[in-house]
Amino acid sequence: MLLGCRSSWKLTLCAAVIAVALAGASWSAEQPSVAGYRTLQASHAFDVLLARLEKAVTDNRMAVVASASASRGAAARGVKIAGNAVIMVFRNDYAVRMLEASVAAGIEAPLRFYVTENGDGTASLSYRTPRAVFAPYAVPALDALAEELDAIFEKIANDALGR
Repeated sequence: MLLGCRSSWKLTLCAAVIAVALAGASWSAEQPSVAGYRTLQASHAFDVLLARLEKAVTDNRMAVVASASASRGAAARGVKIAGNAVIMVFRNDYAVRMLEASVAAGIEAPLRFYVTENGDGTASLSYRTPRAVFAPYAVPALDALAEELDAIFEKIANDALGR
């Protein structure tokens, strides 16, 4: 029995409701309900936003530790997919303070920004706030560090978007 739907018209109605719910679920998968997850829409194209983000990181005295891009990897194989790149960001003095507060939290560094290409030619910038990333550790010194990093990450995002 499908959600209490016994007759054919109820089954059709239930199927339609489930289809609508699943369509909504696929949208919400793009906007995860994860603590501290931010997605900001840009008016810039993917490559422009990516370059602006990298500049904003260094302008805010942080470092791009590494980057990864499935779209660039796919392009190298002759496959075209929407642009995406993960930019991993941190700085050594923050790393030292983080590890002094919690060795276990070391798995969280570097923190990440995610740039994605939208269907209309613009791009989006997503990230989890450092406070949300480090909150599960419940270490006051780590919470203080995360608060500092929250302000920096917000400034980086705003600078990248030109706000």
